[in-house]
Amino acid sequence: MKKMQRLWTWLAGCALMVAALPGMALAAGGGKVANVVVVADTRKLDGILYWWAEMYNESHLFFAILTMAIIPVVGCILGWLADVVMTHMGIDLRHRELSEK
Repeated sequence: MKKMQRLWTWLAGCALMVAALPGMALAAGGGKVANVVVVADTRKLDGILYWWAEMYNESHLFFAILTMAIIPVVGCILGWLADVVMTHMGIDLRHRELSEK
């Protein structure tokens, strides 16, 4: 029983410390704060990667919308390719029998 009480005390202390750390880090700062600009480095890019990075730099909203539209399409293409590869390997997932009854 005493070990469980120690464990709960330790877990509660860790949770409080994790909750207090960001506030302590902010309070320890002081002085002027430099503004941070988040941009993609396009110096060594070309082609579609350059276009993608420039789109990120120009509009984060448009970049996010286009990314959310592209991810399901790429997922469907990769799923279809995995299905083709598994069919060629002899794995048939379309006509499998349920063994869990």
